[in-house]
Amino acid sequence: MSRSRLWRIAWCAAALPLLVASISVAQRRGFGTPIKMATRADFDGAFLFCRIAFRGNRYGDGGNWSVDYPRADINFPFRLSELTTTLVSRDSHGEINHVIVRLTDPELFHCPFIMMTEVGNIYLDEDEATALRTYLLKGGFLWADDFWGSRAWALWANEIGKVLPVKEYLPVDLPLSHELFHMLYDIHRVPQIPSINFWAGTGGGTSERGFDSAEAEARAIFDDRGRIMVLMTHNTDFGDAFEREGDNYQYFLTFAPEGYAFGVNTLIYSMTH
Repeated sequence: MSRSRLWRIAWCAAALPLLVASISVAQRRGFGTPIKMATRADFDGAFLFCRIAFRGNRYGDGGNWSVDYPRADINFPFRLSELTTTLVSRDSHGEINHVIVRLTDPELFHCPFIMMTEVGNIYLDEDEATALRTYLLKGGFLWADDFWGSRAWALWANEIGKVLPVKEYLPVDLPLSHELFHMLYDIHRVPQIPSINFWAGTGGGTSERGFDSAEAEARAIFDDRGRIMVLMTHNTDFGDAFEREGDNYQYFLTFAPEGYAFGVNTLIYSMTH
């Protein structure tokens, strides 16, 4: 898939308010969707959302790989197709295509963008770590989202350290001046987006681990040319902003605009670098 073909984009920064008009559509997307493992035939030249399936870690803190699946995997590309003229993969009925990939699947290398959620509960063996390292150093991009507090960070740091040793690839805070925050939308903070259940159960709270997750963070691991290989959004849950946009109108208004702005910027960056 060529970058020039994918990113022939007509942008409109005023488009985010239009999401409100189509919120009811989101309520109908994704229910009853079976797990779809990637095959070579799924890659048709259009944007295809690739979610990574991984094993849990007995020392972890968080859910499993399928949190936010499948509605985030459908809603995010759907909104991308609304907010841009990016060609998004669809089936013969016009429904959004999306796939699950294991790190040791050869289809991994057809995904220019991959996403993991709940990485505070991930375990990577040697083969998986080697495959992910090869993928990233070849130009791939990983967004790791929805892990909260110091325990989840420590576990993730250990597992991603198997992939990219910290002596060579140190995770760093991503400054707000970085171009990722300004690809299309000018983003001036990393929003703390809680799960909808936590938000509703606490009357609007956002820090899922209390004082231990008080501040949302965007961190990155760069290659030797200064390209982001791994984006890590810690103490925040962008996946719920995508998945749950149709579940509660106030939750949508509070979190979806910032969530999608950050998400679209991330996709633009990943596909143009």
